[in-house]
Amino acid sequence: MAQIKPFFGIRPRQDLAAEIAALPYDVYSRAEAKAAVEHKPFSFLRIDRAETQFGDEVDMYAPKVYQKAHDLLWKMISEGSFVKDGELCYYIYELVMDGRAQTGLVACAAVDDYVNGVIMKHENTRAEKEQDRICHIDVCGAQTGPIFLTYRRNETVSACMRRAKTEAPIFDFVSEDGITHRGWKISDEAMIRTIKEAFAGISRIYIADGHHRAASAVRVSLMRREEARTRGEAADGSHEYDSFLSVLFADDELRIMDYNRVAADLNGCTPGAFLEKISQKCEIRENSVPEHTCEGGICRIEWHNQPYRPQEKGCMGMYLDGVWYELRVKEEYRSSHPIDGLDVSILQHEILEPVLGIGDPTTDERIHFVGGIRGLSELQRRVDTYGGVAFAMYPTSMGELFAVADQHLLMPPKSTWFEPKLRSGLFIHAIGERAKEGQTVPG
Repeated sequence: MAQIKPFFGIRPRQDLAAEIAALPYDVYSRAEAKAAVEHKPFSFLRIDRAETQFGDEVDMYAPKVYQKAHDLLWKMISEGSFVKDGELCYYIYELVMDGRAQTGLVACAAVDDYVNGVIMKHENTRAEKEQDRICHIDVCGAQTGPIFLTYRRNETVSACMRRAKTEAPIFDFVSEDGITHRGWKISDEAMIRTIKEAFAGISRIYIADGHHRAASAVRVSLMRREEARTRGEAADGSHEYDSFLSVLFADDELRIMDYNRVAADLNGCTPGAFLEKISQKCEIRENSVPEHTCEGGICRIEWHNQPYRPQEKGCMGMYLDGVWYELRVKEEYRSSHPIDGLDVSILQHEILEPVLGIGDPTTDERIHFVGGIRGLSELQRRVDTYGGVAFAMYPTSMGELFAVADQHLLMPPKSTWFEPKLRSGLFIHAIGERAKEGQTVPG
């Protein structure tokens, strides 16, 4: 059963929360990160991406970059930009986007639950991406970016969070992208016990986003356990490094957006030949709508092509040669298998690989992935500018994510896009030797 623990949280001073909070480190290129922190001395991105404090000639993975992250973090803590709670707490993190709120519990999940399969995964991780965050966590002595977890709704947990939200928030601000962020602290011992016991009755927790951050935190824990054993100390799972910072959302709180594809070319086909080939797998219809005009007693109907956003599973939008199409996958190419039945899998197996020659989407430079937050206009812009073809996907569902993870399978790359993104810097979990002390000290 799940071990979801309270912790001694480190969080921004209330008046600095908006200035400190930053988008996740991995949504930026190096140049974008450097531009984002310019003239923003409190931005947590300076810590998450400490190479921004050096010239471009410095390797972003150099040891001194991680040491800089450590120094910046603990300097801000010692100077009072952050406060450290001296009691074990859970926290609540609410994000509001386009009038829709999602509320999660900020806590620490047990590394042993990850190792033993209570925390379920649905994506592979890459060693080089893990290594960056391993160094960052280990050198900083802190976990700074929460893992995005989800679980099947539990009314006891939901009721506790509703009650806690009646208190005054510890931060409340609107970020530059229009997202509202609010946080609350849960320090009542009885409520903490109730939440902890409720999660102890939940058999499976799922990683929604942050597989690399989770794997890195686990690796640091296992490394530190081994170091403890060599010193003859206990490695019993009771240390702060034996759990990792998380925000847990009930499944009905979340919205998965579409994760779309753009192929750089038609693999030597003309648009007509390409349409002919894919018509074997899909029913194809131009997405045109009528416009009625009347002038001088004469009425006309003009048809205008419109972007097509799929409304159900098994349908895709396609933009090719200036025209939007609706693609409806023929029944014989659909599947009830958790992986093969995903729309992104059908696109890969029936069109991208056999027709466009894109065999491995993780390495082929001819395929690009565009998050649904950027809209269909971005797909059209890319094709109009660079050529090729774009596919607008129907979003993967939470049920599909659970089904894949429950069978210990792995989703194709770029299957899910969650919005809004959790901000880094709002909650920090120290894993150093003095992490449990109620004072601000280096890790």
